Amino acid sequence: MVQVDVVWSYAFGATFAAAAARQIEKEESPFQNKYFTALLLFLSILFAPSGLYLLWQFPHWETMQVARTWSDIPAWLVCLFGVTNITQGILGFWVSSRLIRGGNTYGANVNWMVAWTIFWSILVMGWDTTGWQRFLYDPTVAGALWTPGAHMGINFFTSNVWLTLVVMGVIIGPALGIPIARWVREGVQSDPAAAARGVPGYANIIAITLVGTFGICLALAVANGLLVFLIRDLTGSILLAYFIGLPLFWAIAYFVLLRPGRPLHRFAKQFHGGEF
Repeated sequence: MVQVDVVWSYAFGATFAAAAARQIEKEESPFQNKYFTALLLFLSILFAPSGLYLLWQFPHWETMQVARTWSDIPAWLVCLFGVTNITQGILGFWVSSRLIRGGNTYGANVNWMVAWTIFWSILVMGWDTTGWQRFLYDPTVAGALWTPGAHMGINFFTSNVWLTLVVMGVIIGPALGIPIARWVREGVQSDPAAAARGVPGYANIIAITLVGTFGICLALAVANGLLVFLIRDLTGSILLAYFIGLPLFWAIAYFVLLRPGRPLHRFAKQFHGGEF
């Protein structure tokens, strides 16, 4: 979706960098190495074109039900969408690289976890707390444009949009998972102390990546959404719900989950293959 792909691209860049943390530590430049080149190829050949395809094929869904048809989407927005699907990934990679080269490898892992959580949070909440409704609605199947409160529920997962996403996932998934697994393994093998603890297998690394990005981060986004929805219902104000709910959620998440020694710190060590 146009509104979330900017954050998703950033999350991909941050994830790629974190996976190659041990190697990036030794690189002279964050932009002159094979890991950055692989990210550029992934974003430009697969991710950005997939977003543009969805925008053309499902303009209503890809704009979170804002556009009714292609004529509602200005040409400059299409261009900007394609560009940011690449530039934001570069930014995510650069931020994580700076953290890694500054000795804060855990910070680089927090970077991708926060980015993925924000990505899911936009889908859950949107800008008016109807994000999940807008996501779970395919007008090409429902036969009518989206209206507030409408959603297809579980039936969305048999819709034209969802089947398209599945096909894209079959192509994009390996292009994302295989390099990440290979780089984590290479990094562990290059560190005698880490290698002595055992080199994780490809399947194990991919499973950890999926659990983190599509499991833990999604669960955090749902928890964030539930908190915002609760405050919205108690105050009667969407604006207050966001102003109170978002900082409150992240404060709780940091002290309970993200702070060094907490559960997500321990989880991120698995992605890194050892201690930070």
